[in-house]
Amino acid sequence: MFRRRGPPMTHDNDLKNETTPQTPDAATPSAGPRAEKKTIDAESGLDLPDAETDNMDEDAELEAGLEGFPGMDEGMFAQVQEMMGKLGRADELEKENADLKGRLGRLAADFESYRRRMQDEVAEAESRGVAKAAGELMPVYDDLDRAVTMGSADPAGLIPGVQAVQATVLRVFAGLGLEPTGREGEAFDPQWHEALQVVPGDEDDQIVQVYQLGFRQGGRLVRPARVVVSKKG
Repeated sequence: MFRRRGPPMTHDNDLKNETTPQTPDAATPSAGPRAEKKTIDAESGLDLPDAETDNMDEDAELEAGLEGFPGMDEGMFAQVQEMMGKLGRADELEKENADLKGRLGRLAADFESYRRRMQDEVAEAESRGVAKAAGELMPVYDDLDRAVTMGSADPAGLIPGVQAVQATVLRVFAGLGLEPTGREGEAFDPQWHEALQVVPGDEDDQIVQVYQLGFRQGGRLVRPARVVVSKKG
């Protein structure tokens, strides 16, 4: 058998083979490190990072976290992370609770101080009131002392002395803001007066007799007058 031979090589072919550079194939992958994949936006012309690259980074972080916990799957690792987050929140709540307890303690201390101060002020006011009332009643004692002295020497002079004492007491009451009510001849008013008896008379609801004089302080009743009231027959 005879083998077919190709065309004989000429000198020109040798020169062409020597001068033509060998270009790498575009489809041949580069021997260097793997280039990052990018997507070019047709409208803006900007290079956009490939979503696959981000997912690869997240997977790498997850794998790096799992390396410290051998035998733990992704679900369990997520639960651990959630628990750690809750523990961090619990620490924050514990700090807030401690702060609120401190503020509550300071508030309680301030209130206790305020309560004691108010008690002291009330006691001081009561003491001043008693001293003022006692000072106002001292002239009554002086008039009673003079009436007894005069009555022992002359019993007829005892009545004027008692009347003087009575007038002094009314002046003291007036100084304290008290005014008498329920005198004989006044119109009966159930707000200030208490009717002990009703008797026939010329006028309706008129006080004809006083058993006990009443006193009021402005619009407040201190003691009702106990009286007898008339009624037309």
